[in-house]
Amino acid sequence: MSVIHKYHTAMFRSRVGAHVLPSVISLSFVVMKSSFLKSTSDPPYLRLLQKCSGMRQLKQIHAHVIALGLSRFTFIISKVLSFCAVSETGDLSYAETVFNKIAAPNIFDFNSMITGFFNCSDFQKGLSVYARIRTLGVEPNARTFTAMMTKIICLSSINQVNCQIKKLGHESDLYVISLLVTKYSTRGAMELSRQVFDESSDKNIVCWTSLITGYCSNGLVGEARRVFDAMPERNDVSYSAMASGYVWNDCFNEAIELFRELKSCAAVKPSISLLMSVLDACAAVGAFEEGKWIHSHIDENSLDYDLKMSSALIDFYAKCGYIKTAEEIFKKMLLKDVKAWSSMILGLAINGHNKMGLDLFHEMEKRGPRPNAITFISVFTACNHKTLVNEALRLLGRMSKVYGIFPLIEHYGCIVDLLARTGLVEEAKILINTMPMEPDGAIWGSLLNGCLIHGHIKLGERVGKLLIQLEPQHSGRYVLLANMYATMGSWEGVMRLRKMMKERGVVTVPAWSFIEINGVVHKFLVDDKCHPQWRYIYEVLNQLGRELDAFNVMNDAHS
Repeated sequence: MSVIHKYHTAMFRSRVGAHVLPSVISLSFVVMKSSFLKSTSDPPYLRLLQKCSGMRQLKQIHAHVIALGLSRFTFIISKVLSFCAVSETGDLSYAETVFNKIAAPNIFDFNSMITGFFNCSDFQKGLSVYARIRTLGVEPNARTFTAMMTKIICLSSINQVNCQIKKLGHESDLYVISLLVTKYSTRGAMELSRQVFDESSDKNIVCWTSLITGYCSNGLVGEARRVFDAMPERNDVSYSAMASGYVWNDCFNEAIELFRELKSCAAVKPSISLLMSVLDACAAVGAFEEGKWIHSHIDENSLDYDLKMSSALIDFYAKCGYIKTAEEIFKKMLLKDVKAWSSMILGLAINGHNKMGLDLFHEMEKRGPRPNAITFISVFTACNHKTLVNEALRLLGRMSKVYGIFPLIEHYGCIVDLLARTGLVEEAKILINTMPMEPDGAIWGSLLNGCLIHGHIKLGERVGKLLIQLEPQHSGRYVLLANMYATMGSWEGVMRLRKMMKERGVVTVPAWSFIEINGVVHKFLVDDKCHPQWRYIYEVLNQLGRELDAFNVMNDAHS
């Protein structure tokens, strides 16, 4: 018996012997040895390894391999090592034992260990395995570098791996290039990402799409579109990346225009992810006809209504004002996750059905999934009325006490806005002072708006000056404070603010609204008189304003 065979037998007895039944071993001895002699191209133990579901089974198979003297075959022991190191049900410690006893590990074995260590964030051990590769003169392959790059996040480490890739001539590997482009872009190093892309002699659609995604994730939508337009060919994934990038950066109309371009291209069929991105854009700008087309397309092509798509449709119809259609989709869902419930609650709230939204939340508490932080944003939006202030405060306390969710600044922002608009300005100020985090511009802006509405002039002036210091380039902050000075009749204060804006180079962004009619989105600026029907539009708006004022007076009389 060879020394190696003696070692394997000893290891079998000490490490795995306790896991194998004697009768099973005996039977396998006969069957496997017979099978192995007949064929080495597809022996039964390789098929067993492929079906292996856990370390108990793996150790049994490994024991048989050792007992039969087959552990000297590289392809067998490599499969055992791979399972231990890479599988979710593997055992990296066991993999180390196996690996350290392989006399001449091949690159497949090294890659398995590198992947295992990097997956467990043990980068030092992973790098030591790579160092051993270089010491032994084994040639790394593309898989070696992708195994390391998948988990590293430090820019200097990415640079080191990139240097090794260039040194060893793997800069033309498509998968390596696309992963490098992605890694650099996730660290915000778009110049390096573009350099890797440009230096590659061979680029496929994945590389192009990775660069587009990188630019979009760093807010460089214009650069992303130039790359997209320069692509020699496009597929649904590249269209989806560009459309998603537009949506991430709030370029909703551009996303819809891109989708219209895609619809005219018969060679590319829209994917589910692309449809969802465009649906989000349609919801944001109220492009009802385009969103409705997507819904019809899903039905006509028998595409699956998964949880994400159903939630996106609920959000779309609710934001376009078709709350009944949103409710129908919600009720038809066999399974409803927390996003679906949250979307429906928010949809009811923004359409004025506050009580229905809160009732749905109470139903969710009884039989739905556990609410999360986003759910409470929807719930606080449903409390958007002065009669529901106490309910909002009760739920704010319930968040942490019952569900262990500590309120974020967005949750406090909802409550501050509610208190300030309903005239409880002092209470809003107290809440701001007791917040566990520093208030941002949005929260101070809500308080300033409340001061302006309810005539808290002195407090409003102090908050307004603080806001301008906090966000000196935000034109809206100057406008709010100027409105307060105008209300006071302090035109000197108004002129002083205008002069300050000019000196600081603050750009005034005009407010605008939009509406879709027959598939065409009409955009309006403040005091806009460019539309051919502007006189009729203002007449209707004035009438609506009078009716709302009358309703508020009547509602206040009964409250």
